[in-house]
Amino acid sequence: MALKQTIEADIKAAMLAKEKEALLALRAIKSLILLEETKEGAQAELSAEDEVKLLTKAAKQRREAIEVYEKQARPDLAAKEQGELAVIERYLPKQLTADELMAEIRSVVAEVGATGPADMGKVMGAANKKLAGRAEGKAISTAVKEVLSSL
Repeated sequence: MALKQTIEADIKAAMLAKEKEALLALRAIKSLILLEETKEGAQAELSAEDEVKLLTKAAKQRREAIEVYEKQARPDLAAKEQGELAVIERYLPKQLTADELMAEIRSVVAEVGATGPADMGKVMGAANKKLAGRAEGKAISTAVKEVLSSL
């Protein structure tokens, strides 16, 4: 089942269960999907890869908002964003652990043939493609720097 149909079914379930927070997050996801589908030059249906990119972007926005709200001592708004993030993460692929991420980065470094920190761009491009949706960009970057600096 495509993400759009899954979200629509979950919206109905959240409405019946009267889950306001989940309903807000689900509607936000549906809105992002509809905007992506109707933008100029878009295809009728999103590919699985596009769906993951969309959800990853939404999750990143929520994480950044949580960080800002915590710095501004606004726990009420941070909690709201945290609830939305939890709903979004249900639809993302399982995130890699730190050990799994390091193993994946080492394999990408070997594939690319990187020899040191100067090859950061090559490794990041390949790693971002391979790990899309399964690891955050910041975590990938940190892991790549660590692996390349040890070469």
